[in-house]
Amino acid sequence: MKRFALGLRTKILFFASFLLAIPYLGYQYVWELESYLRIGQEQTLVGTASAVATALHERPALFDSRAGFSAEVTPGKDLIAHEIQYPIQLDGRLDDWQEYQTHMKDYGASSLIEQSQVYHPASLQFKHMLGRYEQFLYAIFDVTDDNLIFRPQNSLRVDRNDFLQVAMISNDGLFKRYLIAPYEPGWVNAYLLDQSTDSLTPVSLETKIQGQWRITDKGYNVELRFPLSMLSSNIAFAIGDVDDEMSRRYKYLIGTANPTQADDLGNVLTPSPEIERIIKGLKHANARVWVVDSQRRVLAKSGDILKARGLSVNQTTPSNPNVWQRFEYNYLKPLYSRILTNPASDFIDDLANAYALEGKDIQQALNGQADTLWRLSSDNKAVILSAAHPIYHNGEVMGAVVVEQTTHGIRTLRNQALEKQFNFILAVTAIGVLSLLLLASRISNRIRDLRNATESAIDPSGKIVRSIEPSNSTDEIGDLSRTFHQVLEKLSQYNAYLENMASRLSHELRTPVAVVNSSLDNIVLDPENQKTYIQRAKEGISRLSKILNNMSEATRLEEAIKRSEKEDFDLISLLKGCVEGYRMTHTNYAFQLDLDMEAHTLSGDPDLFAQMLDKVVSNAIEFSAPDHPIKIRAFKKRQNIAISVTNTGVLLPENMKSQLTNSMVSVRANTTSESSHLGLGLFIAKIIAEFHKGRIDIDNQPDHSGVIVLLQF
Repeated sequence: MKRFALGLRTKILFFASFLLAIPYLGYQYVWELESYLRIGQEQTLVGTASAVATALHERPALFDSRAGFSAEVTPGKDLIAHEIQYPIQLDGRLDDWQEYQTHMKDYGASSLIEQSQVYHPASLQFKHMLGRYEQFLYAIFDVTDDNLIFRPQNSLRVDRNDFLQVAMISNDGLFKRYLIAPYEPGWVNAYLLDQSTDSLTPVSLETKIQGQWRITDKGYNVELRFPLSMLSSNIAFAIGDVDDEMSRRYKYLIGTANPTQADDLGNVLTPSPEIERIIKGLKHANARVWVVDSQRRVLAKSGDILKARGLSVNQTTPSNPNVWQRFEYNYLKPLYSRILTNPASDFIDDLANAYALEGKDIQQALNGQADTLWRLSSDNKAVILSAAHPIYHNGEVMGAVVVEQTTHGIRTLRNQALEKQFNFILAVTAIGVLSLLLLASRISNRIRDLRNATESAIDPSGKIVRSIEPSNSTDEIGDLSRTFHQVLEKLSQYNAYLENMASRLSHELRTPVAVVNSSLDNIVLDPENQKTYIQRAKEGISRLSKILNNMSEATRLEEAIKRSEKEDFDLISLLKGCVEGYRMTHTNYAFQLDLDMEAHTLSGDPDLFAQMLDKVVSNAIEFSAPDHPIKIRAFKKRQNIAISVTNTGVLLPENMKSQLTNSMVSVRANTTSESSHLGLGLFIAKIIAEFHKGRIDIDNQPDHSGVIVLLQF
């Protein structure tokens, strides 16, 4: 079964995949940063709410007008008078109400007060809202009526036609009812009705209630205006519908509340003008601000939640984008938009028309403790943060300030941070992976080339046929190629040695064997000179013995080195003793000893050290001219102790300088019959030098007068 193997490129790409952890860590960091930004936004909103509340503390007059309100707020029944920016022209058109139409509330089946027939929405329904400008209250009624019946010209009754009834509690606490029943479209005023709740009899014309009745394609519009001073806080509106001109009985009465019951009237929630003036400047504060009373009713509002994005983030697009910016805009941003949650440009504002607020934060604020609340919009497109702070008077809570913002700014900032981070990480990861891939390919190709070169350097029979070209690179692969080159060179030399050993041994053994053979033949042929031939045969045998001893000397030396124990010896004394011995032994040669250093102790084996010097000096003697001295010098060379042996004579071949210390290597032109040279002398010297942690180098002298051997320890 073939084992599955991963290539170098695959392994590097696998480990490079861990770089994908960097984007994940960056993503988590940005999310963590967003949580801190949210905490900061909470603290900022609480500070804003506290600052607004500070301007409202100890000002009870701002809340006194709210004292008569009921504790509960009923939508549709309790009416909020929205602040309008300009006076309404009483023409019965909806043009002036265009930007406020979102505040209009529908009244239909759920608002039926009386009915004489089964209710049909197409017969009667209306939309209504209140507006306040300065000291006037404005009302708009967009009525759908399938059959409009006006009051007859000669009729004194006001209830035999379509009509609009208004009931309120006046400033003096009286319950008053008014009714509008025009003869024709146009300018209208109201009639004050009899105080009896069962009667619709007009008493007098009330000119303070003014308005316009205008016919439309689906029914009619009614616009009214009357002073805020006419009422305290309670009011109700009701529209009666008459469709039968013969009976003139009204079919339905639909209204905001029952206009015949004083205790059933709704509240007019008019924002406090003074509070609104105080918080008016906050509409530029990138937040929506509410002020509520102790019953959570809205007293004032400023700002737009759709524009309250929190942090302000610059999202401008460069006018002249470069190549990267165009690439980012055209390709990366669409990709990021699929991954990241982008803030919605529009969302449903659930509190757009609110005139009372609810929430844990508001409850906490009314209990005297500032608090915050996170909530989602009903369409889940926006996260809204609100902070509420209590408003105090004499230690009691009069109301609360509520400040709201969305997290759109934080989310936009988060997305920008993630986009920039993703851009950077994408570039770094792409460059990193590409670089690793190229590096892996380069390393793979170099290793493959080295493998191919190694395979081609050796033929199928194991013979080295060529060398490997060493690399000049300084990295590990270059070092490996140089090592392979050196190994092949040494193997080549060793193969050459093995190939030449047979011929060298044959050459060395041929002469002594011939001497022994010829001596034995001569003994038989010439018995009279038997002693001479026997002596010559002994010399041949002695020479054979010497050859065998030389061949085993290196092996015996390595074994002796293994058994040797190092000791400290005086190098200078050893050199002096050895040189004196050379002078006594080789009287035909002159020896010169130069000592450029004082006594020095070396750790090793003095006998082996002396044997090493003997091999080097013996080699110098064989190649030196008798009339020139052999110089032995001891000196310090940088951090080493050096011994040089120089002789004048034959130079070394240039191609053999680095091979002379190898086994069985000799550069002698010929050998005499009395001696055998197997090229082991300098090899033995190198072994002893390495035992003493040294090295041996051989080279021609700079002036080419001879050879120098340098030993360094």
